[in-house]
Order: sequence, then C-alpha cells, then structure tokens
Amino acid sequence: MNTPVCCEDKLGDWSFNSQETGRGRGDEGRIEDGFAGGELREACGVFGCVLARDALEDSVSVAQVIYLGLVALQHRGQESAGIVTSEGRDSNRLNCSKGVGLVASIFTDDKLAKLKGNAGIGHSRYSTAGGRDISNIQPFVVHTRHGPLATAHNGELINAVDLRKTVLDRGVGLSTQSDSELITQMLSQMPPRGEKTGPDWGARIRHLMEATPTAYSLVLLHGEKVYGIRDPFGNRPLCIGRLMPVEDIGGNQGSPKPLGWVLSSESCAFQSVGATLLREVYPGEIVELSPEGVRSLDIVPRPKAARPISLAHEDPNHSNHAELLQAPPPAFCIFEYVYFARPDSVFEGQQVYSVRRRCGRQLAMEAPVEADIISTVPESATPAAIGFSQQSGIPYVEVLCKNRYVGRSFIQPDTRSRQLAVAKKFGALSENLMGQRVVLVDDSIVRGTTVGPIIRLLRQAGAREVHIRVASPPLHYPCYMGINIPTRGELLANKKPPHELASFVGANSLEYLSIDGLVKAVREGVVTKNNTPTGHCTACLDGNYPVHLEW
Repeated sequence: MNTPVCCEDKLGDWSFNSQETGRGRGDEGRIEDGFAGGELREACGVFGCVLARDALEDSVSVAQVIYLGLVALQHRGQESAGIVTSEGRDSNRLNCSKGVGLVASIFTDDKLAKLKGNAGIGHSRYSTAGGRDISNIQPFVVHTRHGPLATAHNGELINAVDLRKTVLDRGVGLSTQSDSELITQMLSQMPPRGEKTGPDWGARIRHLMEATPTAYSLVLLHGEKVYGIRDPFGNRPLCIGRLMPVEDIGGNQGSPKPLGWVLSSESCAFQSVGATLLREVYPGEIVELSPEGVRSLDIVPRPKAARPISLAHEDPNHSNHAELLQAPPPAFCIFEYVYFARPDSVFEGQQVYSVRRRCGRQLAMEAPVEADIISTVPESATPAAIGFSQQSGIPYVEVLCKNRYVGRSFIQPDTRSRQLAVAKKFGALSENLMGQRVVLVDDSIVRGTTVGPIIRLLRQAGAREVHIRVASPPLHYPCYMGINIPTRGELLANKKPPHELASFVGANSLEYLSIDGLVKAVREGVVTKNNTPTGHCTACLDGNYPVHLEW
C-alpha cells in the first residue's frame, strides 16, 4: 500500500530571538526581530503549475518550473521553502521536499529529480504567523477521504482565533500554530451541503471563504489539479500565466499551444519559467488549473460592511454611496506597490516600477527642497528617487553602495556591532557626496532604526546637508493581514510629532508622501477589465481596516 505523502526535509539548527506581539492571539503573533533596520517583511510567495495533457515530462519538469518560480519570488520570503508534486489524477501519493533557508540552497538537482509529477505547488516563507518552527514550513499536506491535499498560503486570517476554536471543537487536532494548517484542515472537511458524486472542491473552498473574508491567496493541489484562490477583498496578489514553448514566449497568446498553466503571487516569476501573463485572479475568485486548461469555478462576493467604511480614498466618480456602504470595495494591499513586489511585476494592468516612479514625482511636488543631488537607499526606492529627480530637475546620483552578501543577523552580539550594522550593509560613495546637499529618497520608514545611522554615514562621507523624503505616508497602525508591521508604539511616526522627526533622526528635513498622493499615483495607471471595481487597503496608514476587527 502506498503511503500518502513522501516528504524529505532539510532541518538544520534553528535559533532566533523573537517577541510575539499583536492582539493577544495565542496561535499567531507578529515576530519582532532584532535585526538592524526593522524593515517591513512580506508573508510569503506561492506558486503552482499544471502541465497540459499532451505535454511530455521529459521536455518540461513541473518541479523545475516551480523551483524557478520560487527563486523569482524569493524576495517575498527567505526563511524556508517547500515543493509538493502529484503524479496524476488517481495518485495516492504526493512527493514533497521542504527545508530551511533560501530556495537555491534547499533544492538540489537530486531532490528536484525525485519530485515527479504533472502538477505541483510551491511556497517561500517569511513567518508573520506561527513563528519559525520547522513544522510550519509549507506547503502543508493532509490525507483526506478523497486522497492527499496540499495547501500553500500567503496572508493571515483575521479571525484565526475563532476558526481555530471551531476546528478544535470538532475534535480535529492541529500540530502547528499556523494559519495555513488551519486552512488545510478546514478544506479537508465535508462542505455543509455534502458531496454526492465525489469531492466538490469548489464548495469546500467557498465554505472556507465565507468563513473568513481576508487575507489570503492560496494554491491547493489535489490529484492532477491545482486551485488558486484570492480572498474576496483581493488583499493579497495572485495571477495566472500560460507556460509556453521557449520559441513562442512573447508571441500571440491566442495561437501557440501552451505546455501548461501556472499560478504565482507575482507576474515577475513568469519570465523566469517561460510563461506569459494571462490575467490576475479576481478578488473572491476560485480558479481551477487542470491538464485541459484554466477554469473559473466561482467568485465569492465580499461580505456586506458591518459598519460604514471610509470613503476618503474611493473613486470620486462613484455616485452610489449606499452601494459602497453595503458592498465595500476591494482592498488590495497598497504596500505591494510601495515596497513588497518586484518592480517588474504587473498589478492591475500596470508595472510596479511605473507606480513607484509616479510616487517619486508626486513626492517632489508635495515636498520640494533645494538640493544638489537626489539619491536613494538601494534598491526598492530607486524608481521613486528617479521620479523625484525627473520632477524636480535635480540630478540623480548614487551615494550608497549596497553589500548584497550581508546575511540577516537576528542578535547583534555587542554594542559596537549594533552601531556598525548599517555600515556593514552600505558603503558611502564619498566622491559623490563631498560638500553636496543630498535628498535621500526612501520607500518607507518603519521603526526608524536604519535612517539615523545612514544619515550619519552620509555626513561622515562629506555630505553638507541630508534631506529625507519618503515615497509613502507615515505608518501609524499595525497590519493584521499578513505584513510584519510592529506595534504602534514602535513605529517612528508615533514616537514624535511630524515637525520633530527630522531632528530626531539627524536630518535637515524629513517629509512624507501624503495618503491622497499615494492613492493618486497608484490609481493613475490602473487598467481594469469588465468594469471590475478597484480599491486599496491603506489601514496601516489611516487605521481604516477593510473589515471590522474585534480588539
């Protein structure tokens, strides 16, 4: 008899320094790291692939496609990764390999060769929920009455405490503190109306989505099919691509026959695997990838608002005020544009790079400054700095050189090491700085633990003035939807009044992009299909969460 799951783990030494915060949730908390900088951290990257019926495994490997996709999504999670593949419709076995570390260090050629199959899913992880325990490495696999099911998840369930209690009350045991295992166990249960002719995964998924409105993008593997799910608010990204023969990449999507289909958190992964972007998964949509193609199974509507939602940043041309109160708009995380996504990814019909450049132009209009050069904190803020330069007419000049090979250090052993943490990560280009008035554009400031040392580094290298311009609004509120944003008391914008922040970090001036300016820059290039409504979550900026939260 075949065993349902075959997993091979790379489980090495694993130690860290953490402090769980949040809403008093025993099952999940925000992990506050001791690393220098206190950067925002995304939750995860998910990827899925199904080969076409007549695609030959010797010409394209599902495991190799998923591996390359995860490498392209490495920026979304660097702590662990896993791949699970299926060898067909009636297979009672899933092939699985997981490990701690970067994708390229986990999956050797030998491991990938063992991941046979025509369908599979993968996951790269950063732990906002469940901690860094090795048991939390995804994808999760359970054996259901219809065979093994694998799940990979990006996001964080806002009502996980209640859902966890419901599952435990049904007598189902949970082996981890992860939302993703909770999702997997809920999906393995019979849907409320039962199943008459075999598994009804559309009904099971819909039941899950009706039980929790946000925030998640999911890829599921069962048999020879992969399912993609995006929560009704569309808070986390997910897109569909066509896996093409190399000679047909970039050609007419309607004529060449695809080798298969892929799902990814970001479209940036498609070029790496030889795929073309088909479209994004709509908010609330359930899509099925099978050897026959892509099929939309259902679209689960957003729940009606339990209380009036903020309309401050909604489309001013939308005249039906009552409709907005009853059916809140989508709430795509606006920080995907600001920080998380790779600049070559496409969301809502526009490339992330273009949005960041528009943010820089808008920032230059809102917070002009007399200076000699514009520069950036490499690398995600570079498009915004270029936009600031283009709008202001002040030349863009590099002043910081980033060491790409500095690993994350969770515990700095002594005071001097902590003081030198920024100098270890960045080098100053003194010849470009000597006697100059510098505008340093950053994409965001979280705790403010990095910006002060960087300013000192620039002054030591000869800068006459250092002005900070931030291409996003100040962060005032935590995120409960999958982004590692610290508690309110740790956020720099809550520590000092705006007029005191510059002197607090040692700058000559410090200004942020306004919320309205950010929303304008994002929505200027949005291209929607079939009159699909758009909307963006700005909760970490203004406290207007897309759904009511019980505190």
